[in-house]
Amino acid sequence: MIKLRHINIFQEQPLLHDLLEIAGFGQLSRLPSFNIDASLITAIVERWRPETHTFHLPTGECTITLEDVSMQLGISVNGLPVTGPTFFDWNELCHELLGKIPIEGKDMRGCELKLLWLIQNFSTLPTNPSQLQLEQYCRAHILHIIGGELIPDKSNNRVHLMYLPLLRNLSQVRRYSWGSACLANLYREMCRATKPNAKAMGGCLILLQSWVWYRHPFLAPTMTPIPSYPFVSR
Repeated sequence: MIKLRHINIFQEQPLLHDLLEIAGFGQLSRLPSFNIDASLITAIVERWRPETHTFHLPTGECTITLEDVSMQLGISVNGLPVTGPTFFDWNELCHELLGKIPIEGKDMRGCELKLLWLIQNFSTLPTNPSQLQLEQYCRAHILHIIGGELIPDKSNNRVHLMYLPLLRNLSQVRRYSWGSACLANLYREMCRATKPNAKAMGGCLILLQSWVWYRHPFLAPTMTPIPSYPFVSR
């Protein structure tokens, strides 16, 4: 099962633009909605070989590199590794950094937070928000991008709270190599998808589809060339 559409659910929030840019997620936050070609994704993943982490094509082998990630998504591929705690007082962390506490068992299961909770609670800014509220809503927006687009699992409806501590200081968020984490996750999900009993696939499919279109233009839909960056927004 593959998510068939990328939808930018969060409303345009001009007040968050500067904070998202500071954090290095400005480009991803403005991606338009578009369809995911399930047939294309399935066909290219069938060419993936876990033993070499490359696509085996009739003309040779190729793969997605960190340069591709940077050009396609417009995020950092240099910096600190993206790691975080798996045991924590998640309620306290959410209260501190998001200003709200999800309900255990309903909105949160263990260390995984439902993306729907982020949408319901942070999709629209309050009137005359304080700087603290702007930072909290920005963190929620970035957390949704991480779990929904950048590093999603095959359920595509939850995000691990291990990423939230990395968003504490928004000016330091871009110091982490989010592009490396995205690519490593996609590699792992494609390796899992090659197993005979695989029924679903996670990973950054907008990256995979955009890479296929850019590196194999004969597979891309016909469109008027419009120079833009990152490439995934074309």
